[in-house]
Amino acid sequence: MRILIAGASGFLGTRLTDRLTADGHEVVRLVRHEPRGAGQVSWKPSSGQLDPAAVAGMDAVVNLAGAGVGDKRWSDSYKAELRSSRVDTTATLAKVIAAVPADQRPRVLLNSSAIGWYGDTGDRVVEEDAPAGEGFLADVCRVWEAATGPAEDAGVRVVRLRTGLPLHRAGGLLKPQLLPFRLGIAGKLGSGRQWVPWISLADWISATTFLLGRDDISGPVNVVGPAPVTNAQFTTALAAALHRPAIVPIPGFALRIVLGEFATEALSSTRVLPGVLSRTGFRYQHADLPAAMHAALHGSVR
Repeated sequence: MRILIAGASGFLGTRLTDRLTADGHEVVRLVRHEPRGAGQVSWKPSSGQLDPAAVAGMDAVVNLAGAGVGDKRWSDSYKAELRSSRVDTTATLAKVIAAVPADQRPRVLLNSSAIGWYGDTGDRVVEEDAPAGEGFLADVCRVWEAATGPAEDAGVRVVRLRTGLPLHRAGGLLKPQLLPFRLGIAGKLGSGRQWVPWISLADWISATTFLLGRDDISGPVNVVGPAPVTNAQFTTALAAALHRPAIVPIPGFALRIVLGEFATEALSSTRVLPGVLSRTGFRYQHADLPAAMHAALHGSVR
């Protein structure tokens, strides 16, 4: 397959690109600077600029672009960046895909989304048919997913990847937690009763490649592990994997002082199950948290 990827330099994009290339696919990266080789194409999603010739003839487009949700404190300007970095990229890709002649149009768009779609579900279990929740991230996800509309209307198979929290020592949820846990100065967040929708990095990559090849799957897909855990259980598993104690709980008020508005999202509970993946026969390498944690800390996936 010839696959065009936005966000190829990010934590997930880099590793997905490595896997696709190793599997024999031709990968072209969308970049925001001058191209530095045949495998790169320049674009400016903030102003909707992308040459349709870069999309024509591609078999698939994968969009993983978006500023990191936890990278900075949530000022009004950063919240605007979180939204625009997702919506602008998606809208640009979807409109250009729709504008390409039908016989040269990609067959599928895999577009990143997030379990933030569901908002705080408490102890309620949700699958892909659940409506959008409330809160900033849920609002972003709603607009983000809607931006794929032009591609879908043009007859392209669109899969919206509602990704949970991919686990690997090199990035994502785990990386910033490793040092405090190793120092024994970490613990559960708030009450610890909130649900955490994790997935191993290896399973995220496998699920994404699985969805690329399944012509019968479209719409939202929860890319999460099959056994969500509470934050307290997650904390215990991480501490055990590192052979360290986890006896310093972080109260909610402290998180709000440090993180500001983002603390509300960090303390929210999202009990999400992978309904589509389970029903379509996807097989997990790491179906429980201890296995995923071991792979995250000691596995070979870069």
